[in-house]
Amino acid sequence: MTGTTTDAPPRPATSSTSMSPSAQQVWKRVRGLLIALAILLVAGIALAAVRSGDQHGRLDPRSADPLGSRAVAELLKDRGVSTRVVTTLAEATEGAGPDTTLVVTSPNLLTFHQQRTLRGATETSGGRTVLLSAGPPSVGILAPDVTTETDTSVAAREPRCSLPAARDAGAVDIGGVLYTTDSPNSDACYPKDGLPSLLRIDSTAGGDTVLLGSPDLLYNERLAKQGNASLALQLLGSRPHIVWYLPSLSDPSATGSGSGGHDGNSGDSGDNREDQGTGGNESSFLDLIPSGWLWGTLQLALAAVLAAVWRSRRLGPVVAERLPVAIRASEATEGRARLYRKANARDRAASVLRTETRTRLASLLGVPPSEAHTPEALVSAVSAQLTDNSPDPRTLLFGPAPADDAALIRLTDQLDALEREVRTS
Repeated sequence: MTGTTTDAPPRPATSSTSMSPSAQQVWKRVRGLLIALAILLVAGIALAAVRSGDQHGRLDPRSADPLGSRAVAELLKDRGVSTRVVTTLAEATEGAGPDTTLVVTSPNLLTFHQQRTLRGATETSGGRTVLLSAGPPSVGILAPDVTTETDTSVAAREPRCSLPAARDAGAVDIGGVLYTTDSPNSDACYPKDGLPSLLRIDSTAGGDTVLLGSPDLLYNERLAKQGNASLALQLLGSRPHIVWYLPSLSDPSATGSGSGGHDGNSGDSGDNREDQGTGGNESSFLDLIPSGWLWGTLQLALAAVLAAVWRSRRLGPVVAERLPVAIRASEATEGRARLYRKANARDRAASVLRTETRTRLASLLGVPPSEAHTPEALVSAVSAQLTDNSPDPRTLLFGPAPADDAALIRLTDQLDALEREVRTS
């Protein structure tokens, strides 16, 4: 059979429901967080840009950190003493001269080849060489007439020597490595147990070598204490120029030949790379983390808290919305009962039944809602409405959970009967 067919009317395009937020709604929800993140990003970049020039290592005369040495460099600058920072052995040896003080911050980090080269350049330069925390790995070559003992404690000590710079400075914060020497042309100051922590030795070319057992008096945080500033200025300011040598692992001379040689006290320094922190230069893992990371972590934590508060706030008043389907109460009750049965949650089902029964009974008997679930208040009021042959209301309303489904059904019937009796009494 043939017949005409009519095309079905086109279905309207599916529109987004109220459960699908629009782009404008999404933007309103996230714009606060995006703005906060943008502000944090800009602040972090600005802070990094401002502080980038001040972040250097320990004992760096450019560093304003507590363990930097910028303060002493500024004081020396005011006295007309220039300071030049170098990181390679070639620059250090080139700068050595009669009008120069060469400060070696970490002599224990130098290889034997570097130590020999440095010793050869400074021994005949006629200038002053200051070795900070030089221990067994380096004194055997850089100060061959010196022996050392390790003492990591740093404390305020009196000079007890005839060196003018030490006498004028008085007590300073010093310690670290202790030295002894047989050289007659030397000054031994700030002793502990008879061993000095500052040793000055004359060289043959008119210069001298100063060994400081610890560099603490050069730190920014300690410079204003005791006589630290006075001693630092006199030891480092005796010449118009300072070459401040910060040994670097990127120095090509660190891989030069002859690094396995032994001289003097260097024979017992096979583990010199492990002892490089002798005399107070040990660095923990936390010391290697830049101080700016602490502020960055605090800012991120604050941002996380603000984001949590922002997300936890109410998005607006509750909007009553018409449900797409009307569900009868009996169906909802049956659905919940099936869920309880599937989960074998007889205790939960019994608790719900008893709670609702207690609430309705309290309303009928004039018991305050706050005491509706208190056995002492509710049971006495219910018992006054029951006959002598009625079941114990305490067991029904506050008893244990049913052991099986039959007991749960029996409890339901008894609760209905109890409520019915109270209503009709």
